[in-house]
Amino acid sequence: MRCASLLLLFGLVLSGCGGEDPEDPLASWNTGPSKKRIVDFVRAVTTRGGPDHVPPPERIAVFDNDGTLWCERPAYFQLLFAIDRAKTLARDKPELWKLDPSIQAAIEGDLEGLAKSGEKGLMELVMVTHAGMTVDEFAKTAANWIETARHPRFKRRYNQLVYQPMLELLDYLRANGFKTFIVSGGGIEFMRPWTERVYGIPPEQVVGSRIKKSFLERDGTFVIAREAAIDFVDDKAGKPIGIHNHIGRRPIAAFGNSDGDLQMLQWTTSGEGARLGVIVHHTDAEREYAYDRKGHVGRLDKALDEAPERGWVVVDMKKDWKVVFPGE
Repeated sequence: MRCASLLLLFGLVLSGCGGEDPEDPLASWNTGPSKKRIVDFVRAVTTRGGPDHVPPPERIAVFDNDGTLWCERPAYFQLLFAIDRAKTLARDKPELWKLDPSIQAAIEGDLEGLAKSGEKGLMELVMVTHAGMTVDEFAKTAANWIETARHPRFKRRYNQLVYQPMLELLDYLRANGFKTFIVSGGGIEFMRPWTERVYGIPPEQVVGSRIKKSFLERDGTFVIAREAAIDFVDDKAGKPIGIHNHIGRRPIAAFGNSDGDLQMLQWTTSGEGARLGVIVHHTDAEREYAYDRKGHVGRLDKALDEAPERGWVVVDMKKDWKVVFPGE
């Protein structure tokens, strides 16, 4: 009787700990089909001798950034960065920006109008507001903004608005021999200064949109300067091309959240062998935001329709994630 009582007490103590496995690498994910599909896939491709085993060099996983690894509302964070830069330029040299419509829209806070211009419009604004800087100057400007600017709703630094479940997923994949890449429509030089510290993804594993550059000599020093011209937009059909040019291998897992990631998901999951496509569906207006088909930022329409027939995992943020941001 005494032993039975002790066992019952021990069980109550365990249940009081929240019922979570402290060794669960995906502790911020609720138990359910989405988590199971991810874990089953990783187990399948890492089981030696199994029918779906994939050698470590071929375990490539690609992640969109905006809306997949961190928040993207009320507008793409790089757009907010460019708006702050536009306001600085307008204050310092107002006569130079009166006739530029993108600068005017930025100064007036027309986020919806700027967002509707898409990744190309974003790149054009960044291009105009940062042309002439060296790549080192731009990196310092971007890094400083990331460390000091605050989100208008959450009042936290933007690099604190990364998704805790996705941080765990990145670590989980790398622990199982995967190499993780960012493949984003955002500017490659905007992301590289901070992705390694925040995501554990080094700059050489970041694929993004680019502007043209020149190699110049300035005051006896050789620099790479940013030009006012777009070189490559890493969005929609550009993503598979960017992956091919930068990585040189077709990924076996792709993670996105919008129609901008559709072609990346299609290309990744149409390869031979075990494949995984995952869409983060923003369904939580209370903890983050809820949007999909009619969103002017991160619109999810065609990819959501294709998900069932292609076997992609659709992660319901409200149901599948215990927490959204770190520290919750």
